[in-house]
Amino acid sequence: MSDTKPTVLFVCVHNAGRSQMAAGWLRHLAGDTVEVRSAGSEPADQINPAAVEAMREVGIDITDQTPTKLTWDAAKESDVIITMGCGDACPVFPGKRYEDWKLEDPAGKGVESVRPIRDEIKSRIEVLLADLIPAS
Repeated sequence: MSDTKPTVLFVCVHNAGRSQMAAGWLRHLAGDTVEVRSAGSEPADQINPAAVEAMREVGIDITDQTPTKLTWDAAKESDVIITMGCGDACPVFPGKRYEDWKLEDPAGKGVESVRPIRDEIKSRIEVLLADLIPAS
């Protein structure tokens, strides 16, 4: 981990659903104690509207986020890299902490189907955050 606050990078293929919801949850729950990034191996044109709506329902606004292309530097400069179905497109650096979260892809699904994915992501973020920033 870096000497300052840890940096977490969430990566999925389109950077429009899972990784954006995860980044939204971590920003919401961690405040400024963690630097949060997200990217995709093949970014979409916009965030999944069902993901936006599902997050809005829990008071988190992700409409200001834009799907971003995964870069070598973004991965290299992150302490923790969490992948969500990006396969071999994610670069691997020695000494980094990697987690691969097997989550259903919300692409093409309505908000009813995205809610359980959102809630599963929240649970995983809470565990991650407790590990990154132990209670004092």
